[in-house]
Amino acid sequence: MNIRNRRNKPTAEVHTAALNDIMFFLMLFFLLASAVANPQVVKLLLPRSSAGEQSVAKKTMTVSITSDLQYHVDKQTVPLDALEATIQSQMVTGEELTIMLYADSSVPIQNVISVMDVANKNGVKLVLATEPKKD
Repeated sequence: MNIRNRRNKPTAEVHTAALNDIMFFLMLFFLLASAVANPQVVKLLLPRSSAGEQSVAKKTMTVSITSDLQYHVDKQTVPLDALEATIQSQMVTGEELTIMLYADSSVPIQNVISVMDVANKNGVKLVLATEPKKD
C-alpha cells in the first residue's frame, strides 16, 4: 500500500464565484429579451411632459356608490337614471373628462358595470379607485 500517494493526489475543484456573475447577467438578459419579444406582458401608459411633471386629467368627476346603492356625483345624490345626463352636462365644455369611480366593497359588480357602461357609451375615461392592501 502506498499511503503517501493518496495524500498528495491532486483534487478536482470548480471555483463557482465567477459563475454566479455570469448566471446573473444571463438571467437579466433573458428577462429583458422576453419583455421585448412580447410587449403585451407589461403594458404601461406613462405620462409625457417636457417639464417633468405628471400630467393629470384636466377635468375629473367623482362618482361614488354607497353600500345602500345610492349614487353620488361630486357629493350630490343622483339616481342611476339621471347619471348619464349628469355626465353629459359635464362634457359640454369640450375638455377631456375622467370619472373616478369609488364603489363600496359590498356593492354588487353589476352596479359598477352599469356606471362603466354609461361612461363607455359617452366616450369618457373611467378609473376604479381602490385602497392599498395593509400588511
